Amino acid sequence: MGQFLAFALAKCARFATRLRGGGSAFPGLVLLRMRPDILGATLSNLAHGVIFVSGSNGKSTTTTMLASILRAHGMTVFTNPAGGNLPQGLASALVAQASLRGRLRADIAVLEVDEAYGAQIAALVKPDWVVLTNVQVDQLNRFGEPENVYRMLHDLSAGALHGVVLNAGDPNLAMMGAKLSQSGQLVHTIDVSDQARLSASHGLVPAALFFDQDEDPGVNIDHSAPRALLRTMEGSVATIEVSGNSLTLELPAPGLHYGVDATLALAMADVMVDDGLQADRVATAMAGGAPVFGRGEVITYRGRQIALTMMKNLPSLQVNLDALEGPLERVWIAVDEGTPDPSWIYDADISVLDHVDVLSGSKALQWALFLETRGIPYGHIVEDTAEGLRHVVGLAASTAQPVHAIVNYEQMMSIRRLAGYKELEGAS
Repeated sequence: MGQFLAFALAKCARFATRLRGGGSAFPGLVLLRMRPDILGATLSNLAHGVIFVSGSNGKSTTTTMLASILRAHGMTVFTNPAGGNLPQGLASALVAQASLRGRLRADIAVLEVDEAYGAQIAALVKPDWVVLTNVQVDQLNRFGEPENVYRMLHDLSAGALHGVVLNAGDPNLAMMGAKLSQSGQLVHTIDVSDQARLSASHGLVPAALFFDQDEDPGVNIDHSAPRALLRTMEGSVATIEVSGNSLTLELPAPGLHYGVDATLALAMADVMVDDGLQADRVATAMAGGAPVFGRGEVITYRGRQIALTMMKNLPSLQVNLDALEGPLERVWIAVDEGTPDPSWIYDADISVLDHVDVLSGSKALQWALFLETRGIPYGHIVEDTAEGLRHVVGLAASTAQPVHAIVNYEQMMSIRRLAGYKELEGAS
């Protein structure tokens, strides 16, 4: 089918889906069904190439930060919204940003890529660079053991045309970088100082090191100076050294994990910007960026602010809880079938919570049982998300502190829609 007709039909599908109040991945499915080769045909000839960002957690934030920094240095960036990291999500972003003839005004593509779909997406469009955030214990129903994620990320990185930028503060990725270097791949690293690690109660929470370097004595981890170093992290202020320069940056949200994401974004941007990073432009890009939706984002419903904290898996829940400063006045936990087996919550340190006001979603009773085992009192239990939202915003508040909502991805999307926030294009 001709490219014009394919984009015309996909754009019609996008218009129809947006009439219901939000975007979806359906336009991308339409486009890929008619032109399976469209991602490669459109993105393979960009002047500065294609960057994939992948890993267990932090993909969305790192992608957004990197795109913002590159734009601040004069590049026109094509990227996909948070969550739209499957083939149909990437194609939906293309439908939204390309012309009817499929022409895309961009110098570079910065794409968040799901770990499990990395190989499939790479078969459609080859990455010039791959950025890796971490290897952590993730959704067991999807990935099983972390070794599977490690293999997926290794294979994706080995196929990068130019090189890899990875977080060597994660011991699994440090080993991966050593193996990639030994095989001839160009590898740039970032690292995290001991001082920065101590800013979070549980540090970087990597998956347990599941191999012994002694088993492969031919692989030696390079401990030379990293491309960028997260020196300190205090609240939402990070001090990052990159290419000999020390930058103090105000990030969109607090937490060690945001500092690591920013350091990765700076390292990759430092590789791409020929004339070197400009400190004032980096600061503007970081300060002007809002948190990625659902990741520390604050929304408003009926005049009440709601701070959304994601819990995709145990590490993401833990690092987000570590970044909260108690006592929290109003707390809402909303979890549904998007988290098929929530038993992993029993490994979480939730000491920052001294109570929970509302539990909602189909997994509310599992959370109630967990809270009882920890001796944490809880209030209203309801399955319906809309009722939970109405109840929690109706509770009196003695301060201007927002309601703190701890949610899984699906409940986060439902809450945003109920509050009148449109779903981002391509989110899955």
